[in-house]
Amino acid sequence: MCGIVGIVSNHSVNQQMYDALTVLQHRGQDAAGMTTSDGKNLHLRKGNGLVRDVFQQQHMQRLVGGFGIGHVRYPTAGTSSSAQAQPMYVNSPYGITLAHNGNLTNADSLQADLFRLDLRHVNTTSDSEVLLNVFAHELQMIRAHEPQPDDIFKAVEGVHARCRGAYAAVSMIIGVGIVGFRDPFGIRPLVYGRRENADGLEYMIASESVALDILGFELIRDVAPGEAVFVSNDGELHTKVCARKTELAPCIFEYVYLARPDSIMDEVSVYKSRLRMGEYLAERIVERYPAHDHDIDVVIPIPDTGRTAAIPLAHRLNVKYREGFIKNRYIGRTFIMPGQSQRQKSVRQKLNAIELEFKGKNVLLVDDSIVRGTTTGQIVQMARDAGAKKVYIASAAPALRYPNVYGIDMPVADEFVAFQRTDEEIGRIIGVDWLIYQRLEDLIMSAREGNPAISGFECSVFDNEYVTGDIDEAYLERLSLNRSDKMKQRREAELNADQTVIELHNHA
Repeated sequence: MCGIVGIVSNHSVNQQMYDALTVLQHRGQDAAGMTTSDGKNLHLRKGNGLVRDVFQQQHMQRLVGGFGIGHVRYPTAGTSSSAQAQPMYVNSPYGITLAHNGNLTNADSLQADLFRLDLRHVNTTSDSEVLLNVFAHELQMIRAHEPQPDDIFKAVEGVHARCRGAYAAVSMIIGVGIVGFRDPFGIRPLVYGRRENADGLEYMIASESVALDILGFELIRDVAPGEAVFVSNDGELHTKVCARKTELAPCIFEYVYLARPDSIMDEVSVYKSRLRMGEYLAERIVERYPAHDHDIDVVIPIPDTGRTAAIPLAHRLNVKYREGFIKNRYIGRTFIMPGQSQRQKSVRQKLNAIELEFKGKNVLLVDDSIVRGTTTGQIVQMARDAGAKKVYIASAAPALRYPNVYGIDMPVADEFVAFQRTDEEIGRIIGVDWLIYQRLEDLIMSAREGNPAISGFECSVFDNEYVTGDIDEAYLERLSLNRSDKMKQRREAELNADQTVIELHNHA
């Protein structure tokens, strides 16, 4: 879950890129980066931190040119080292930069092939650098002095033939143009749009439509599964489906949590899909307590993503809706924070309960999902500390029980609170009087109602079915060993130790 953007403009793109990346900040808060070009020279700035921290005035002044791509990073693998920040760059052929959202499931074998067959060296553990080098190699094999749109599309076709997993990417080829492409299943989102001014048409490619909205670009449509969108240096738009077999199966967790509610993804309003989640969830409660035979006094959302579902749920149950938690806007999203201890520390910093909304009441809390249970358990305790008599919880998503391999930080099954547990056992662990989950079929209907043409969704965290067809138990075991919280903390400690040695050496 990262955010990507690419712009071809008649004017300098640095401020537009900054604004777009800021709007996509919810998709990644670990690092940010931007490359721009005037068609001849490349300018790069990237580093750890939020967009506002990475790009200062002196950096913006150097990021000149009317072409640019940018990235906000949320780490699912590796470390938080700035070496992992994107966009990434290779100088052959032409000079190519790339920003990527997703995860390649065959990155290890691809990296071996790049070294052994393609004679390319990868400097980091990032699968994004692998994707960049595969694309660069495929483009180099065409041997075109000035590549044409068909050459670009042939290179993307080669990427689809070699790469597996989820990937939405934007790439800038210096002196040639900008290309965006999406994996053959369309798992990760990608849209493009245009804007007309006195100097002609400008184009933008981004993870979410909201990035286009704030810059005044008109949404043309989603990039189709397996499709590439190429905007040349002279501002001409070309599109082509480059994969032999495609199927639209977007990640359903985008609608549950990842995306901004004001975005449109694959012609589905994220906001409306979350309203429908609340309606379906209310029906689940009505099934349990017919004729309003419940003792719920108030419905309180867990901000922010639980809010949209909570509103129609409260209306259907004919129960008061109240805001019971005040959120500190300067604390990041706890779900995407690396390490359990950091997530635990951040919950109390992020939320504060309004006592009068809890005291002496039976409270139904509504959340978008329950992942590790750490955050939820602390929020339940906050409600009790504020005086709630009983605390219930309703999850707008089903129980998460299986690893995600497509770019969301859910790689280890035994880190899920729902792993091999019943609903009653989960309820006891997080400290509620009862909890209720959304049904998977209802969650799917919540999104599909917005676009009946969608044949299915990527729902592996709920149903253990992986749409790419290349995931087995051995792969999941390797993933678990490599990406658990313990392993991430170990890599961070090693990185910090190495950095200390470097600093001491420089000081000496």
